[in-house]
Amino acid sequence: MRIVKKLLKYVIIFIILVVICAYFFIQHLKPTYEGELNLASLSDKVEVYYDDYGVPHIYAQNELDARRALGYVHAQDRLWQMEVIRRLAAGRLSELFGEKLVRTDKFFSGLGIEEASAKTIANLDKNTEAYKQTIAYLDGINQFIKKGPKPIEFYLLGLDKEEYTLTDVYNVFGYMAFSFAIAHKTDPLLTEIQEKLGADYLEELNIPIYKNSTLLKNEVNPILEKDLAQAVTDIYNNVPVQPFIGSNSWVIGAKKTKKGKVILANDPHIKFGQPSVWYQSHIKTPNYEMYGYNLALTPFPLLAHNRDYAYGITMFENDDVDFYFEINNPENENEYKTPNGYETYKVIDKEIKVKNSESVSYQIKVSKHGPIMNDIIDHISDEQPIAMSWIYTQLPNKLLEACYGLSHAKSLYGFKEATALIHAPGLNLMYGDVDDNIAWFAAAKLYKLNDSVNTKVILDGASGSDEIIEYLDFTQNPQAINPKSNYVYSANNQPDTIAGVLYPGYYLPEDRAKRIVQFLEAKNDFTKQDVMEMINDVTSAVTPTIVENALSSIKAEDFNDDEKKAIQILQNWDGSYHLNSVAPTIYNRFLYEFLGNTFEDEMVESFELFLNSRVQRKINAVQMAKDSSIWWDDVTTENRVETKRDIVTKSIKDAISFLEKQLGNSPKQWTWNRVHTLEHNHPMGEIAALRKYFNVGPFEINGGSEVINNLTFNLDSTGYYKVTAGPSTRRVIDFSDIENSTTILPTGQSGNVLSPHYKDQAKMYTNGDFVPMLLNEDKIKGFKTKLVFKVDN
Repeated sequence: MRIVKKLLKYVIIFIILVVICAYFFIQHLKPTYEGELNLASLSDKVEVYYDDYGVPHIYAQNELDARRALGYVHAQDRLWQMEVIRRLAAGRLSELFGEKLVRTDKFFSGLGIEEASAKTIANLDKNTEAYKQTIAYLDGINQFIKKGPKPIEFYLLGLDKEEYTLTDVYNVFGYMAFSFAIAHKTDPLLTEIQEKLGADYLEELNIPIYKNSTLLKNEVNPILEKDLAQAVTDIYNNVPVQPFIGSNSWVIGAKKTKKGKVILANDPHIKFGQPSVWYQSHIKTPNYEMYGYNLALTPFPLLAHNRDYAYGITMFENDDVDFYFEINNPENENEYKTPNGYETYKVIDKEIKVKNSESVSYQIKVSKHGPIMNDIIDHISDEQPIAMSWIYTQLPNKLLEACYGLSHAKSLYGFKEATALIHAPGLNLMYGDVDDNIAWFAAAKLYKLNDSVNTKVILDGASGSDEIIEYLDFTQNPQAINPKSNYVYSANNQPDTIAGVLYPGYYLPEDRAKRIVQFLEAKNDFTKQDVMEMINDVTSAVTPTIVENALSSIKAEDFNDDEKKAIQILQNWDGSYHLNSVAPTIYNRFLYEFLGNTFEDEMVESFELFLNSRVQRKINAVQMAKDSSIWWDDVTTENRVETKRDIVTKSIKDAISFLEKQLGNSPKQWTWNRVHTLEHNHPMGEIAALRKYFNVGPFEINGGSEVINNLTFNLDSTGYYKVTAGPSTRRVIDFSDIENSTTILPTGQSGNVLSPHYKDQAKMYTNGDFVPMLLNEDKIKGFKTKLVFKVDN
């Protein structure tokens, strides 16, 4: 008995020791928000005050010290995020996650991002402030790597810390630029529709057909093979980093605000994930101040404001990627045809290291247009080589200088000069200042091809007739400075003519743009509170018209009483997506059935790609307004040609039948909150046992697709609308009360799961609330959470 008691005593002591060790180990992994730390290469001490939401307010005597401190505090909150994004762009995710990411690594390593980064770095002017401050920022990150703890994700994956370099910074720029591009998800799909269904089908999708477009004879056949667009979409679905997808922004001039000062609003739309995309910081020196939002591994903010000016971004959606069919030399597959004879492909050897498996070696062929996509994406059905020409890798890269210039402008003119340095990705830069200037600049290096070239399909790489013939000067880019309307806005919609034509792109439908304009035209006394409510608006300006056009084709006698009740709900709907609304649930299921009944019989396997593409989102209103269409006919039925009435009637019946089985017989039960949820997923959350620790949510949430509070989801057979993307932050900057401008993040400031700021904003974000962006020094220095960096010589 004594032996048992002794053993029990030792077991209890051991358990207590384990718990104590675990406690101190966990405490060691948390970010250091207060106390004193030594930081090498400082010229003077730096004080960092953390506010209630974990935003560092950095007070330094010069910018180099401030940027070095920023690197350190950014890394201690977001090192895991930095690690994932740098590996993505370099094709190194398989080292973390194993064989399932080989396809993704092969794709991104083959795009030429690393090669473009190396070329840019070799030609950098190392005497510029942009370069010096970037090196200081990287030094701060690397000092944390040496002194600070590894994130818990590193322990779970057995990962060692590696220092960061300038190449990593430029690789992140490259990933950002590619995630803005849309052509790789669209052009191959449209090419396949053109070649396998014919010109009439493509033209009805509002895609222009030109006289010299290469067309096969009009012969209707099913689309069966997996193409480039589907392959790229599959790759993106496995990427553990959030790509950009859209955005809203508007700037209201002084004459339209109640207090006579400019108000700027911005909410870039990005795929949700954990941690949130943006890291906030406030830097103050005797000569400089900026409250900014940085991406991982970017030293200068893409969204920012101070007491003098504010700026934000949306996606321009211009077409900066073109695909070309190359023709190989039948005698030598290492050569391809050009107007001047055959040229030799450049061949690049690549190797991917794979966790718990052998490395994968492969080669990429590169033509004058760019990498051959067949070499880096498996399952491309076309045997003919397809090259990707991407402006980002084709032209000199000045993004670092541009980002520095945007965040250091002394005037609107200086801001415009910095904007002109951006060649890719295509961005709308939105601007407002304390002197009552407002502006919008479309930033991108735009170009022209021959008028007969259709950039929405794969081009002819061999003839020379489809090449770029002219780069446009920045003065020809869409832009507006202090317009008579007293506002500027962007919602990823089609800009006005450029060089006399509507510039090709992958612009989103007019829904959000129309709603924004409705608000801005309605009054001339906007307040910050008005704009905060507007940025959370959940009413579609277009959907009621879509419903009206659809229901105009049906007949009451075709429906039973339950179906008529559901139709009545749709007829009375104002387009709002509230949690207790029933109409959004009916409409989105109807839309899914309508798209399937209209397009799936012709597209077959490619329908799933089309279903959640930009093309589908733009065509809905157009297709629903048509009385006749080649797409109405179901090609699988013999001796019958279906009409719009047939398709809409069947779609309503299919939708109601599905909802009765899914949610119950009474439409009162079909509320939006039952099917529309948001969960912020962390890569570690894929492991079931870790999901509740790393993921944030799920939450029921207001909003829907293409309303101002734009919450994107995939339409699929499930009948559930799990939000995948939306506002990555909401910001409202009011120059009449600059010290009390407001913002919110989707989850929190920190990416460290042990930080109190990992998810402290998540419920507020879901509720449409805001937190302050502090500039007042007295308030900031009143916070007790203070970290001091001392000079370490």
